[in-house]
Amino acid sequence: MFVDLVLCKEQFSGLGFDKVMNVNLIDFSTKKDLQKKLSQEKGLRVVLGSRNNRTAIESKKIDLLLSPERGIKKDSFHHRNSGLDHAICVLAKKSNITIGFNFNDILTSQGILRAEKLGRMMQNVRLCRKHKIRMLIGSFAKDKWQMRSKNDLISFGIVLGMHPEEAQKSLQVIKEISKERKEKKLQISEGVKLLQQ
Repeated sequence: MFVDLVLCKEQFSGLGFDKVMNVNLIDFSTKKDLQKKLSQEKGLRVVLGSRNNRTAIESKKIDLLLSPERGIKKDSFHHRNSGLDHAICVLAKKSNITIGFNFNDILTSQGILRAEKLGRMMQNVRLCRKHKIRMLIGSFAKDKWQMRSKNDLISFGIVLGMHPEEAQKSLQVIKEISKERKEKKLQISEGVKLLQQ
């Protein structure tokens, strides 16, 4: 089942997706602000990347960290700063948090800025693969003109360095996230689970 995530209320059909989900992005400035916004969110908890990526990952209540490279102003002298590092990746793997790649960021940027974003996304793909973190690709379209087909998003994943199978799986990972959310609702505490009726 191929699923695309969008930011607009319009209903879409076609383009090769079985389902198109509307999501709200959570943008935060402090840890307290993040906790408040997470408690209010009833659907998929998608946190927008920033310079506080570690704070978002440490909360363990999010489902998806979208565009971790967002908010990074410049690279270090010796390496590219992509918003992810070894410590954040270890925490994300432990908390089973998915890393998202936003096609709309590339679509709406130009020139050197687009090249920098692509380079940072490529580095994040390598880090996610190394640490075996789930990856998700979405169009995150704000209107119908920014929507792209399933094959376009798979090609985008391949450009970022994903294997074709990884790129296809990145459009199907929402099913796994939804299943895990249902299991978390049934869990009272670690090791204790409600029985479904």
